[in-house]
Amino acid sequence: MSKKIAEYMYGETVPFIFMGFDHSLSILIFLFLSFIIPYYAKKHLSERQQHIVGSIIGVLVASGYLSWLILELLGGTYSSKLHLPFHLCRTANLLVLIVLVFRSYLAYEIVFFWGLTVIHAVITPDILQGFPHFHFIRYWLSHQLMIIGILYATFVYDIRPRKKSIYVSFVALLIFMLVTIPVNLLLDANYFWISGKPPVDTVLDYFGPWPWYIVISAILALLHFYFFYYIILFISQKLVQKT
Repeated sequence: MSKKIAEYMYGETVPFIFMGFDHSLSILIFLFLSFIIPYYAKKHLSERQQHIVGSIIGVLVASGYLSWLILELLGGTYSSKLHLPFHLCRTANLLVLIVLVFRSYLAYEIVFFWGLTVIHAVITPDILQGFPHFHFIRYWLSHQLMIIGILYATFVYDIRPRKKSIYVSFVALLIFMLVTIPVNLLLDANYFWISGKPPVDTVLDYFGPWPWYIVISAILALLHFYFFYYIILFISQKLVQKT
């Protein structure tokens, strides 16, 4: 059984095609659900029902990472160099669960910016398998659904980031990177793509060689944080004016 799981997990019988039909359709579904789920929940569900739906989203997002971890263990292919939660999206997946189940504000103000900033990963995913392979679905849950979960917390739970949240989230990002560096050195790993770029084409390819792509990514992340803060502030003000 473990051999079959391993062969499936690392097989490329269903290759991922950048902006192919499956990839493009997954983006369209993501955009549709990003609007319809928060809108319907806010307009038609009770507070208890909203929390149930939010908790389900949180569990699904976290399961994108945790189910992968379980399958790697069952397949005998687990590696501490590859599967620990030291990539930003994996930690963000767990934080989204905390936000949507427990409504933790600290977790929200960190993951709000982390999660929305990785929206580029929706366009340039670092996977090799296409739909309906597990990795394609897992990636959708841990990226697209994570962003939907953040929007859900923002517009259904009515949690909003403060301007101070920009700095809280950015400092948390730097701490995450500083913690990940010794982990990479100890395990000879490449978590958070600190030691090198991903093995597939991503947006990092446009940011220059190591270590400059890390510096540029950090600067762009901070700019993204400001951008998303003011976008949400603008939308929130418009919603208040309509009520």
